[in-house]
Amino acid sequence: MAHKKNRNVAIIGVGQTKHSSHREDVNQPELIHEAVSAALKDANISIKDVDCIVHGNMELFEMIHQPDLWHVLGTGAYGKDSIRITTGGTVGTTLACASDNLVASGMYDIVMAIGFQKLQEGHTTGGITNMADPLWFRNLQTGALTGSTAYDVIQEFGEERAKRAAMMYRIIMDKHACLNPNAHRAFGLDFDQVETLMNTSPKLVGELRLIHMCSQSDGACAVIFASEKKAKELSKKPVWIRDHITIHREETFNIFGYHKNYPVLKTHKFAAEQLFKRNDITNPLEYFDVFEMYDPAAWWGLDWLRDFFFLKGDEHLRLVENKEIMIDGSMPINPSGGVIATNPIGATALLRVAEAALQVRGDAGAHQIPKEVKHALASGFGGTMWTVLMMLEKELNW
Repeated sequence: MAHKKNRNVAIIGVGQTKHSSHREDVNQPELIHEAVSAALKDANISIKDVDCIVHGNMELFEMIHQPDLWHVLGTGAYGKDSIRITTGGTVGTTLACASDNLVASGMYDIVMAIGFQKLQEGHTTGGITNMADPLWFRNLQTGALTGSTAYDVIQEFGEERAKRAAMMYRIIMDKHACLNPNAHRAFGLDFDQVETLMNTSPKLVGELRLIHMCSQSDGACAVIFASEKKAKELSKKPVWIRDHITIHREETFNIFGYHKNYPVLKTHKFAAEQLFKRNDITNPLEYFDVFEMYDPAAWWGLDWLRDFFFLKGDEHLRLVENKEIMIDGSMPINPSGGVIATNPIGATALLRVAEAALQVRGDAGAHQIPKEVKHALASGFGGTMWTVLMMLEKELNW
């Protein structure tokens, strides 16, 4: 059955900062204000037009309790309804979903979602490690650092092919990042470096190497959501929120490995199955024009293509090997450069939504994909295998 909302909602404004390992030129409210100002300018409105602010980050990473109170100086939330949300790596997409729900409900006409992180001012690894139960959760205490996916892909497809495909994915993401002026890490990698990087990049865990892994970034992103009436009044190119879904699991479950009697259904695949089914999408690879995926590492990005697009056998590897995920390929993945290039954690998943919206509008600049974008998909990932998926549309015709 197709998903139906109380009111249609559109993205009418997008703003983000230049992302970097150290934005020492600004404090936290000033960094946030850069994104907020850009989003308001993009939407051609003022802060007075915004009814509610939905603000999120991983507060324990900077070790500042209730940062939204201080950040009012940059968010413009003084005297307004304001909500703070933290859900791990999914924070940004949770902000987007909450903003969509608040507008769709009729409670507000215009809501601004703000995702932020200034990771240089805290200790991310310390924060992640101390979230885990020291007894039951010891096998995950490295947070996003796990070599299990690399091991699984190597076991299924052989070491040489698997390692080469993962590095191809990484280089493609870097090529995209080099087109994005806001990206944090853009190295200028090329395909003739595959062999060298496969063998010389420092190992983190197993075959998960430093070059495969996402960064720690400082940055902020703001996205403005409006009701259908307001969107049509204010925006020449509204991007419509068709649907979204959030799937998560409890902490103490086995995510590593499979057993014939106890198969593990990944939250990515389950979320995609449910979302696409209720929107009558049978071939997501054919339907979507671009996918901004939350890919914390090249091995995960490579592997997750299969889950999101219902691919069989080695189809996901061939997509990468044939460069079909490049900006001019049949299914562009992360034309922005993705999470591996830019990772201000509280903003990271909101950047996926923002970048997907820019692609639909045709306003992504140097990293705009050449074909028309009518249907876009964005994902968030984090915590104990949380998945958030959001569908964006150019036309309001479903």
